[in-house]
Amino acid sequence: MKTIVDLLRAQPAFISAKDPTAQEVTQAEKALGVTFAADYRDYVAALGVASYEGHELTGVCPFPRLSVVSVTQQERAANPAIPSAWYVLEQTNIDDLVIWQDASGAVYQAMPGRAPEKISTTMAAYIAQKDE
Repeated sequence: MKTIVDLLRAQPAFISAKDPTAQEVTQAEKALGVTFAADYRDYVAALGVASYEGHELTGVCPFPRLSVVSVTQQERAANPAIPSAWYVLEQTNIDDLVIWQDASGAVYQAMPGRAPEKISTTMAAYIAQKDE
C-alpha cells in the first residue's frame, strides 16, 4: 500500500516545499487547537506543503496562502458552523468550496451556508479519488 507521501509524489505536476521541523508541526496544531490526522501529519512532516495538477494543499509552511494555520483561521471566520476540531486541507477556489479534515482522518467538503458533507475516509482516499 502506498503511503500518503508516495501517493502525492506520484501525482502529475507534483511540487513540494521544505519539510518543517517536528516542533513546527506541533506548534501548528497548538495554534489551531487541533490534532492532525495521522496521514496529514505524515504528509506535512515529509513535504511541508504540496501541490499537484491544479490542487494546492495546505501545509506547515511560511506562506500564508498555503499555511494550514492561516487558511484554517480565515475559513473558520467565513464559516463559523465548521467544527473547531477541523482544519483546512484544501481551498478549491471554486464557489467557496473548502476541503476540511478531522483528527480521525475523515475528509469533508463545505461551503458557507451549507452543511458539511463527508466525502472521504482519509486524505489518501481523497487524493486517489481525484485521479479517477
